[in-house]
Amino acid sequence: MSRETNHEINSAPITPRPSAPAAAQPPVSCPPSQYHSPSLSRSPLLDGAAHGDGHPPPPSQSKTPKTPRTPRLSITPRQLLTPFITPLGSPVRKALRLTKLDPQDAWLPITESRNGNQYYAAFHSLCSGIGIQALVLPVAFTILGWTWGIICLTLAFIWQLYTLWILVQLHESVETGMRYSRYLQLFSLTFGERLTKLLALFPILYLSGGTCTALIIIGGSTGRSFFQIVCGPECARELTTVEWYLAFTCVAVVLSQLPNMNSIAGVSLIGAITAVGYCTMIWGVSVHEGRLPNVSYDPIRAGSSVMEQIFSVFNALGIVAFAFRGHNLILEIQATMPSSEKHPSHVPMWKGVRVSYTLIAACLYPLAIGGYWAYGHLIPANGGMLTALFQFHSRDVSSFVLGLTSFFVIVNALCSFNIYGMPTFDDIESKYTSKKKKAMPWWLRAFSRTMFGFFCFFIAVALPFLGSLAGLIGGLALPVTLAYPCFMWLKIKKPKKFSPIWCLNWSLGVLGMFLSVVIVAAGLYVVVETGVEVSFFKPH
Repeated sequence: MSRETNHEINSAPITPRPSAPAAAQPPVSCPPSQYHSPSLSRSPLLDGAAHGDGHPPPPSQSKTPKTPRTPRLSITPRQLLTPFITPLGSPVRKALRLTKLDPQDAWLPITESRNGNQYYAAFHSLCSGIGIQALVLPVAFTILGWTWGIICLTLAFIWQLYTLWILVQLHESVETGMRYSRYLQLFSLTFGERLTKLLALFPILYLSGGTCTALIIIGGSTGRSFFQIVCGPECARELTTVEWYLAFTCVAVVLSQLPNMNSIAGVSLIGAITAVGYCTMIWGVSVHEGRLPNVSYDPIRAGSSVMEQIFSVFNALGIVAFAFRGHNLILEIQATMPSSEKHPSHVPMWKGVRVSYTLIAACLYPLAIGGYWAYGHLIPANGGMLTALFQFHSRDVSSFVLGLTSFFVIVNALCSFNIYGMPTFDDIESKYTSKKKKAMPWWLRAFSRTMFGFFCFFIAVALPFLGSLAGLIGGLALPVTLAYPCFMWLKIKKPKKFSPIWCLNWSLGVLGMFLSVVIVAAGLYVVVETGVEVSFFKPH
C-alpha cells in the first residue's frame, strides 16, 4: 500500500475524540463527482472549497463548532480502502481527485449548462448531421454510377461513424481527469498550437462560419420560392434575393440570442424533425412521380483524357464527403452532459448518436438511390434534389406539398444556423472571459452574436456561388471528419505498435489525408475547367 494511501487513511479519524478540540479535526478529502465539470451556476466559484481550488469556504462552514459533533455518515476503514483495493476504480478515482475546476467553463455557452442527456444529444446530432448537403448525393452518383456510388456511400458512412465513436471516447480522459469540450481544444492539446493553426483552424472555422453563410444563401433563396408559392402571381411587390437573405439573417440573429447549447435543444428538435420531413417528402415525391423520360444511368465522363476522368471521380468523392459533416460539433454536444465516475458522459452520448445516425442513414440512402433512379444524369448539379423537385415537378405536384417542403427547408436552415454558430460564439466569449476574468455581459453577448450573423450575411451577398463548390469544400473539411480523429486516438491512447487498432487508425488517417489533398485538387480542376458562375454581390 502506498504512503499516500496510508496518509489519507490516518488523516480521517473515524469518530472524533471528545477531549480533542474541534479545530484539530482534519477534513475528509473526497474526490469531486464530475470530470472537470463546473457548477451550473453563472458564478463558477461557489463550490470552490469543495474542489480544493484554494478559495475560502462560505462563512457558515468556516466557523468552529463549540462542541464536537458526531458526523452524520460513519466512515469505515473499508470505505476508505475501497478506491485503492479496486484495480479498475483506482486510476479513475486518482484522476478525479486531482481534477481542478476551470472557472471559465461556467461562463461559456457550450459548457455553461451541464444538464444535457441522450435525447438532447440525439436532437443536436440529427440537426447538425443532416441538411441540404445530403440533397446533392445523387450528383455524385452520376459520376460514380450505381455500384460504386452505393459502395462509396456505405464505406464513407461506416468510416465517419467510427471516427465519431473515437471522438466520443476521447472527450474525457481517465489519465488526466480532463474533459475536452471543444474540437480545437482536443486537437491543440494533442498536436500543439502550431499544427492546430496550420491544419485544423481553417476547416473548423469554415464548418462554423462558412456553414452559417451557406445556410443564409439556402434559406434566403428558398424563402423567395416559398413566398412565390404561397402568394402567387397576385403579389404587388416581390422582395429581391438580397432582401430575402436579410430577412432570414434577422430571424437567425434573434434565435441566436439563446444563451447556451442546452437552451437550443428544443430548436434542434424542430430542426431535426423538419430535416427528416423535407428529405422524406423530396425523395418520396420524386419516386412517386416516376422516372423522367430519356433518363440515363451511364456514368458521366468528364473530358476525354484519363486525368480529367480521375479528377471527376475524386470530385464526386468530395461531394459524398460533403454530406458527412458535423463532427466538429460532437465534442461540444457531449460537453453539455454531466459526467461522473459511475455515469460517464460517453454512455448517453453514444446512445443519442446511434439513434440520430440511424435516422440519418434512413434519409441519406433513399435520397441518393431514389433521386438517382428518378432523375439519372438530369439531376441539377447546383441544388441537387431540391432544385430538381421544382424544375421537373412544379406543375405535377400540388402547391401545398411544394410550399410545405420549402417551409421545412427554411426552418431547418434557421435551426442549423444556431448550432453551427455556437462554436464561434463560444470562441468569441472565451477571448473576453480570459482577459476580463468574468462572464460576458448580456448586452455585449447580444451585440457580438448580431455582428456575427450580419458578417455571414455580407459574405453570402458577396459570394453567392458557394453552393456550387460542394466537392472542393468537402475536400477541405474531410480531415476533420475522417482523418484527424484517427491520429488523435493514436497520439492519446498509444496502442501497441502493429496491433490491429494501430494499423486501422494509421491506414484510415493516411488515406483520409490523401483523399483530402486529391479531392481539393480535383475540385479546383473541375471549377477551372467546367467553370462556375462567379457573380460577386449579385445573388440570384
